[in-house]
Amino acid sequence: MAVRAVVIEADGGSRGNPGPAGYGAVVRDPETGEVLAERSAGIGTATNNVAEYRGLIAGLEAAAELGAAEVEARMDSKLVVEQMCGRWQIKHPGLRPLAAQAAGLVGRFTAVRFTWIPRERNKHADALANAAMDAAAGRGPTAAAPRAAQPPREVAGPDSAARAAAREVAARAATAKATGTDPATTPASWEPRPTEEGTRLILVRHGETDRTVQKQYSGRGDVPLTARGRAQARATAARVAALAPSVAAVVSSPLSRCTATARAVAALVGNPPVRTDDDLIECDFGVWEGRTFAEVRDGWAGELDAWLASTRVAPPEGESFAAVAERTGRAVDRLRSAYPGETVVVVSHVSPIKLVLRDALAAGDAFLHRLYLDTAGVSVLDLYPDGGVAVRSVNDTAHLTDL
Repeated sequence: MAVRAVVIEADGGSRGNPGPAGYGAVVRDPETGEVLAERSAGIGTATNNVAEYRGLIAGLEAAAELGAAEVEARMDSKLVVEQMCGRWQIKHPGLRPLAAQAAGLVGRFTAVRFTWIPRERNKHADALANAAMDAAAGRGPTAAAPRAAQPPREVAGPDSAARAAAREVAARAATAKATGTDPATTPASWEPRPTEEGTRLILVRHGETDRTVQKQYSGRGDVPLTARGRAQARATAARVAALAPSVAAVVSSPLSRCTATARAVAALVGNPPVRTDDDLIECDFGVWEGRTFAEVRDGWAGELDAWLASTRVAPPEGESFAAVAERTGRAVDRLRSAYPGETVVVVSHVSPIKLVLRDALAAGDAFLHRLYLDTAGVSVLDLYPDGGVAVRSVNDTAHLTDL
């Protein structure tokens, strides 16, 4: 039977660093402390950190097998916890593929939180790891770690943040099913829907900036449009006006590269006021902001691999795509509710627009890396009250051919 939330306790070590190594992982019920699964194994000769990552991976795999949705991963390895949270760089090349593997597993859950705990609170996983190390060293098995349920511990108790998050996720899921906005329960149809019944969103990516040209990460930094970007905005405005001569609203990210594009559009579609929505802002790329793609690949290879492997991993000091998707989803829901049967122009950035289109198409996360969105490109989708979605066009750039 699937469980909703679990706690993982994981550890690993070696006799000699490097030396005979092994790991241990325990999966518990967060409220009772009951042991739901154990994993341990010797891994030959390896370092402490490699064994610790292997313990985390084994715990995540066990939690996935149990069907868990929310996970709190607890370890006494400060290095693994900080690296998985994106706060520390992964400098050792031997750890990078392990971090990427762990990040890929993280993406299988609704929510994952990493927590450092003192070693004395990780005794069960430590005992499993020590038994595995002894076996790897040829010393034979040691006493098995206890399997019986332990007394309730202060692990994600009824009033903890983890349990509150679980309740919030469950409530959102229930609301989605009740209102018909859950793609899994939306009625399928091959018949074209009347456009007047839905809310039409015309999604516009802002025009070119210097960071676009220089192939730099451009998130929360407020960089202006280039001269070519301003020309793109004017051409896009004409394209949007051809699609919708008048619109109910123009809503924009608060960053100037978007508001400038939005004002150009508004001027040709009845001049409605440009309203900003903070939920449409670009992803926060943290310490990668303003750095070139090549610089990030050279300086943060492990973190980059982990980030690319999972939408739930954030750049160091930044924001995960899962967090961006949550807030852009809120923005779309507000527009659907506020403008039934009307057309709204949404001017935003590459990441929010990709995530909106991913969800509209019920696509997987690989979609984010396979879809290319040009600056000043236009996409159109219709949202219906029963949760139905019709994607009309993606990344229309015909209006930019002469620029």
